[in-house]
Amino acid sequence: MYMRFIYIFVFLILFSFLAISCGYTIHGKGGLPFSSVAIDKIENKSYEPKLQDKLFIALTEELLKQGIKVEPEAGYRISGTINHFDLRILSESSDVAIEYEVLVDADFKLVKPNGEVEDFKKFSSPFIVSFSGMGRKNLEYLIAQKEYASEKALKDIAMEVVSAFIYSAKKDVKDK
Repeated sequence: MYMRFIYIFVFLILFSFLAISCGYTIHGKGGLPFSSVAIDKIENKSYEPKLQDKLFIALTEELLKQGIKVEPEAGYRISGTINHFDLRILSESSDVAIEYEVLVDADFKLVKPNGEVEDFKKFSSPFIVSFSGMGRKNLEYLIAQKEYASEKALKDIAMEVVSAFIYSAKKDVKDK
């Protein structure tokens, strides 16, 4: 029992040194450059309906996960434009599509409390978001899979955008 405690203690110390040497740090909410953000208009220039609503929800969820409140009167303001949505066939069998990929790209703006605007261009999902239609003749199933994959792609974009905003705002705080 005593030896097990020593092994666990040594492991935790070694893991801590490894994590510190790799550049990873743990930050709390107090280390964030802002505590609240307002989400302004999300415009959808694609032909896929309701993407703006899904992106608004994905951004809100990601900001809340990071400990940032979404408030209409916040000093930092985010707006975005979905420029493109595409459903690409990845593979087919006997002239029938069996696997699809969802592609979405969007541009964003971060308006800072001092009025400065920072543009973030061409954000897309950093991961391949695909779904299979193999062996499915049910159109409702394919549509549901497409909706799920679209939401996943938008969540991935939201994760990337929020990270970029936090990094940008932290950089501004360090420069002052």
